[in-house]
Amino acid sequence: MTFPNFPNKYDEKPLLNAKDYWDYKKKIGKIPIIDPPTGVILCYSPTLFRYILNNHDVKQIENVVGDFFYILEEDDNQIGICGGFGIGGPIVGILLEELTAFGIKKYISIGVAGSLQTNLKLGSIIVCDKAIRDEGVSHHYLPPEKYAYPSESLTNRIENAIKGLSIEYIRGTTWTVDTPYRETNAEVKHYQKEGVLTVEMEAASLFAVAQYLGVDAGVVLTISDYLSEEEWELHFHLTEEHLKKLFLIAKNALMK
Repeated sequence: MTFPNFPNKYDEKPLLNAKDYWDYKKKIGKIPIIDPPTGVILCYSPTLFRYILNNHDVKQIENVVGDFFYILEEDDNQIGICGGFGIGGPIVGILLEELTAFGIKKYISIGVAGSLQTNLKLGSIIVCDKAIRDEGVSHHYLPPEKYAYPSESLTNRIENAIKGLSIEYIRGTTWTVDTPYRETNAEVKHYQKEGVLTVEMEAASLFAVAQYLGVDAGVVLTISDYLSEEEWELHFHLTEEHLKKLFLIAKNALMK
């Protein structure tokens, strides 16, 4: 069996798209009161999202994507932030479709990841330069291939922002899998030997959908837990300050 099940899917026109949804919203008068910002930060951590809302000048904008969309007014409305929507590739794919139809062209995803390498410490900053496509979303957007790739220009902007803040970082590969409780010992061992740095749930989906839509996407991560061949060591409760760094990096990278 091939995946997706329909073998010629990539050559077929979709039945509906996000532009159709925006046309419907305009028809019923449910459109936002602002022009689209330069870029959007995608935030998965509820703790970080609450911190941003409580400590930065933000304004919630209705009729973009549910109750999840805010503008950072402190940056002249250039940057949007989307949070509180959950985790995983499918929701990221939907958000990119709808936000791109709104007119947004740049996306930076910030979040935690599991370490596959012993040299990565809690709080290490990882700039993702490719993602192993071990999830479902990317395969509905791009033909079969091992990796999905970020925007080179936006990734360079992320790296420049990190350097401007004098923060140490590592650039490398992530393994995207959307079934965290089905990551096997054999897979962990395999990807460790391959030199893959991290495992998370969104990057490959984000990159594939962005490529399909012709927009820019980048990912910057921080280490929250460790995966070995024998155990899972969790430290999610210790990542708050590291996630704040990711937010600052993303914000600086999206500034004009």
